[in-house]
Amino acid sequence: MGRESSVTMDTVHTCFKDKVGEVMLPGDVFSFAVSAEEDGVVKVEKLVCGPGLRRNGEEILVCKSGILRRKAPNLYWIDSQQKRYVPAKGECVIGIVTAKSGDIFKVDVGGSEQASLSYLAFEGATKRNRPNVQVGDLVYSQFIIANKDMEPELVCIDSCGRANGMGVFGADGLLFKVSLGLVRRLLAPQSEIVKDLEKIFPFEMVVGMNGRVWVKAKTIQQTLIVANLLESCENMTAQQRQTLFRRVAEGSL
Repeated sequence: MGRESSVTMDTVHTCFKDKVGEVMLPGDVFSFAVSAEEDGVVKVEKLVCGPGLRRNGEEILVCKSGILRRKAPNLYWIDSQQKRYVPAKGECVIGIVTAKSGDIFKVDVGGSEQASLSYLAFEGATKRNRPNVQVGDLVYSQFIIANKDMEPELVCIDSCGRANGMGVFGADGLLFKVSLGLVRRLLAPQSEIVKDLEKIFPFEMVVGMNGRVWVKAKTIQQTLIVANLLESCENMTAQQRQTLFRRVAEGSL
């Protein structure tokens, strides 16, 4: 897969287009060099690397196993059924408060280590007005620090100091875990899975990029049905999913 000599950006695009839909393995390498125009001006053409691909100088490294996907014009990523979550800055996740340590809450986000959440990282929180957060609570929060050399840090406010949907939640409801690939499908704009589910039952749903999903419907039975349907979407085609949802809506299951 790797090449000893570098090729032009057009060749890289051609290589990637040829490999779209094929299985990639960690360690596969694509090399390229940006070509210059005839008048001496260097033409820089962007190549956007999504999850599973990493830019390293003049090389593109595959760091996850999965299927190569492409979105026009030049966005590429690896579509994998990964369940282990690696924190990334800016991602919103569902965490579970596991401990209070002074002014810091320890939060389990499903990664290799727990993240920290300051009590001041809530909307309207001050030293006198502390948020009511207890061990075991669910929090929807965002990473502001996430790298291999530092402890992950979460906040429940945006850049303007507003909660914007983040904070403690989850009274009643059901929390379960799915693959990161299914999470991206649920969070996609105009998600077909969510649209099809809304036709069956009215429900609330919170989706974290760490693979955790929280749902709540009118009754416990409906909540369990929604959760089971979401988990069953993991390896189903669109036609299979629509058939299953239709049978549930008709009450035949």
